[in-house]
Amino acid sequence: MDIDIRVILTGFFLAVGCFLFLVASIGVIRFPDFFTRMHAAGKSDSLGQACIIIGLIIYSGFNQVSLKLLMIMVTVFIINTTATHYLAKAAYMKGVKPWVKGCKYGEADPFAISSPTNVTRKKAKANK
Repeated sequence: MDIDIRVILTGFFLAVGCFLFLVASIGVIRFPDFFTRMHAAGKSDSLGQACIIIGLIIYSGFNQVSLKLLMIMVTVFIINTTATHYLAKAAYMKGVKPWVKGCKYGEADPFAISSPTNVTRKKAKANK
């Protein structure tokens, strides 16, 4: 039974990358507002892609393919973090309110305001 250390490291980095993608998906579903969802997606997605690309670099060895993968990884880090930052800045400038501790889920979510149930509740409160 001859197992190469390169295969073990590749498997480890691929598993960590897939785990980080799973964490990002759960964070996007579970977090209460736009900014925390974007934070979960941006950080875990960048790190997950980096771990998977590192695993592929280790598996391919040092050659032209690994250099291309390294350039892809650096490009993903630059583009993903910049896009996340400017998306958050645009949302903040547009008036999207961040979630406040103590609020119920959906109270501070700007997308929940336009739902029919919240509109009828607000009209009922205004009529009282």
